[in-house]
Amino acid sequence: MARPRSSIVRIVGASLIGTTVEWYDFFLYGSAAALVFNDLFFPTADPLTGTLIAFITYAIGFLARPLGGVVFGHFGDRVGRKKLLVVSLLMMGGATFAMGLLPTYDAVGVAAPVLLTVLRLVQGFALGGEWGGAVLIVSEHGGARHRGFWASWPQSGAPGGNLLATGVLALLAAVQSDAAFEAWGWRVPFLLSGVLVVVGLWIRVSVTESPLFLEARAKAEAAAARGATEEAPVVEVFRKSWRQVLTAVGTRFGENISYYVLTSFVLVYVTTHLDLPKSTALNAVLIGSAVHFAAIPAWGALSDRLGRRPVTLIGSVGMALWAYAFFALVDTESFAVITVAVTVGLLLHGAMYGPQAAFISEMFDTKVRYSGASMGSQLASIVAGALAPIIAVELLKEYDSSVPVSLYLCLAAVVTTVTVALARETRGRDLRDTDPEPEAGLVGGAPAPVRSGEPS
Repeated sequence: MARPRSSIVRIVGASLIGTTVEWYDFFLYGSAAALVFNDLFFPTADPLTGTLIAFITYAIGFLARPLGGVVFGHFGDRVGRKKLLVVSLLMMGGATFAMGLLPTYDAVGVAAPVLLTVLRLVQGFALGGEWGGAVLIVSEHGGARHRGFWASWPQSGAPGGNLLATGVLALLAAVQSDAAFEAWGWRVPFLLSGVLVVVGLWIRVSVTESPLFLEARAKAEAAAARGATEEAPVVEVFRKSWRQVLTAVGTRFGENISYYVLTSFVLVYVTTHLDLPKSTALNAVLIGSAVHFAAIPAWGALSDRLGRRPVTLIGSVGMALWAYAFFALVDTESFAVITVAVTVGLLLHGAMYGPQAAFISEMFDTKVRYSGASMGSQLASIVAGALAPIIAVELLKEYDSSVPVSLYLCLAAVVTTVTVALARETRGRDLRDTDPEPEAGLVGGAPAPVRSGEPS
């Protein structure tokens, strides 16, 4: 029986707002690391070196994400998706708000970057548990027929958060001098997080728990009453579903790297390498993120028609080619052309990112889905997203050219292309099915049909 449209819209809205707030918090650090943290927390004679150190602390947040994925995944598979989503939102918002109160290096010396790094670890831990829960609570409420569309909306929280973070920073940069922005203006968007968390929390606590999780928990409790024992979800994932975890990592590899190059590294490249105003890069990312926000659910909807694999391949192959055109266009130093370069790049990224929530959710069984999806996603964040700005900045320092960065971006997209080309199609899978690799999902084969037990 189909779930009422108003119900799924409310679930999607709650997930979208919550993920937007959490990504706002996470991306705010990345933007600040590219623009001011090098001077305030990591002062050095060489601006690029200071930026590189700031991005290393940015990467440390990614290192905590798999741990967050394990912990949140375990409890999310045992006690429910909703409760863990509330915890992750509170942790992320609290850490971001505290960043806005931190003293700088000039005030307390080395204690400033240490405190900043600790709070970054808390952010990473919280975000490691956010993604899996947000996309799963939508995927498990909706049916197979439109799962790609509905599950893609929490994905839009990433550009939504980036749009919000970049927009606030761009507004402050426009109305303040550089001196005022570095003195106190940068704190405003961090402190604003406190207000956003209250709004997100109020909405998130109103949603109902995943019906598929409730069914799975009831079965587990009945089995336990008969004396059966279960492995910890993370143990079962690595014992039975390690192929799906690797597929999730490869699927996210090019997507993750391209996003941070297009939205974080480009800020460094435009301001430091091209010596253009901060507003040029910020406004280009702002416009691109607005288009990206709308494009993600459109790509998700297309994956309901064509399949997860074909749409993802459009994005990964396109990104491999766009990697070279992107920097050639940015090097024109024209705001309009830079905006086109970022926007087209984010459109291609959206083709990889839009179907991803449904694609990865459909790889795992309900009782380990939070753990499996979180681990696959967050392991990719270490080997891909965490290192992307660092590698890009180091390549720029070493070669004083964008060509090596283009090659790096191209190779990352090729990894995702090969992974997805060899993966099984999952569109149409009944999430109540305990087989995470349905027979219909052979390489290049037809998608699994919608089963009669699953709502449409």
